[in-house]
Amino acid sequence: MADHLLDHVRPYLDRSLEDRIAYIRAPRWIGHHGAGQALERLNELLLRPPALRTRGLMLVGPYANGKTMIAERFAVAHLKACETQRVWVVQTREGAGLAHFYASILRALRAPMGNSRDVGRKAEQVDHLLDGLKPKILIFDEFHNALRGRSRDVEAVLAFLRRIGRQFDISPVLIGEVAVYDFINATDEMASRFELLAVPRWRYDEEFFALLDSFEGALPLARRSDLSDEKLAREIFRLSEGLIGEIVAIVTTAAVAAAGSGAERITLPSIDELDYVPVSRRRGGRLRDGLL
Repeated sequence: MADHLLDHVRPYLDRSLEDRIAYIRAPRWIGHHGAGQALERLNELLLRPPALRTRGLMLVGPYANGKTMIAERFAVAHLKACETQRVWVVQTREGAGLAHFYASILRALRAPMGNSRDVGRKAEQVDHLLDGLKPKILIFDEFHNALRGRSRDVEAVLAFLRRIGRQFDISPVLIGEVAVYDFINATDEMASRFELLAVPRWRYDEEFFALLDSFEGALPLARRSDLSDEKLAREIFRLSEGLIGEIVAIVTTAAVAAAGSGAERITLPSIDELDYVPVSRRRGGRLRDGLL
């Protein structure tokens, strides 16, 4: 019975409905091939020898496609394995200007910031912390937020990325949308310092089918759903538009509904009943009309 489920998932069928739904909704790591490659390359950066001109990485792709999850997975694994923290994740703040950029770093390093708007003072504080903490990798999530200011501020941010390699032996990792790629490759000097790791939309192919099969084994439903069946897989792909965050949302929502209704499997009609609206259609159409 329930031989479609992974061994560690099968016992959840005997738990309460509330426990099963909580497990279905819980965040889970999706170890697809591209994510594995990114983790391997990040680990190589962590283990590299000291250098005066460090190289960094760009993890670039569309929104809701798993880039942040890769970074968090790597950072958490590092914390569990090492006594001294050498990887820090900076959530790049929205808002133009160097003050916002430095504030993002100070917040990530858990430093007191006060109310000072003195950019020079913030820069000195950042340098002092980097010298003391000696990180090996700084991961800048949503880095495109730092590229929306005045050209002189953007150039100062890029100069900072160059300097931390030379002065502190830090490899910067930039996570964001395609604008990150465009800015870094605008000059040969910056392009030579960063390797691209693309996180593109999924294609409708065997790897996508394997992803759906892995979901099937991880969701405690008593009956087999056959998510990789042609018609069902095609509909999930159409609604998700190839974004892994959307794939997860669709399958998770359908699985919760299947558990709650007693159907215990995801079907094409149950996907249709979700009335799920793809990302590209959320900015207008009937969804917006319903708010008027």
